[in-house]
Amino acid sequence: MNYLAHIYLSQEIKELTIGNFIADSIKGNKFQHFPEKVKDGIILHRALDTFTDKHPTVRKSTHRLFDPYSHYSAVIIDILYDHFLAKNWEDYSKVPLFDYTQNFYNLLKDNYEILPLRVQQFLPYMIQDNWLYNYATIEGIGKILYQMDQRTKNRSKMQFATKELQIYYPLFEAEFKAFFNEIIKYSSAEIQKLNYT
Repeated sequence: MNYLAHIYLSQEIKELTIGNFIADSIKGNKFQHFPEKVKDGIILHRALDTFTDKHPTVRKSTHRLFDPYSHYSAVIIDILYDHFLAKNWEDYSKVPLFDYTQNFYNLLKDNYEILPLRVQQFLPYMIQDNWLYNYATIEGIGKILYQMDQRTKNRSKMQFATKELQIYYPLFEAEFKAFFNEIIKYSSAEIQKLNYT
């Protein structure tokens, strides 16, 4: 799962959402100086990643892309699953996706000082191009994959993965929906352990 799923699974608990969003920029135990709920969000993010990586449905999706994209296939599936969440957003939230993304960007701007430098650097581009909202289209996903491919100096060939997305679209979508129902339950249980509900 990529950004949108992690944000959604934080159940609109503000500091938890921030931690879940920034977690990839925090290595090892270098999160001790963050507020308690932000730390919990980082820990939640890592638990969700472990659940995702081990899940048989996700592995099935990833395996379908392994030949052309090798170990980058897992990264691509994270992004494709965010596409299906954005595309089917009305099934998961009563708040329109555009409004939801704007509320999230405002949350980050209000807490800018606690964001890691890497997040501070890409945030203006994320907001300007509204990455989260544009996940809903194949064109939007294509732009994200292109940007990520550039970061690998075109070694990953991720920019071409929209081809497989279109070929196997119904399969990927069905796998996403089956998996996402399970991870919603898992995340809720993890958050309950933190006594937020």
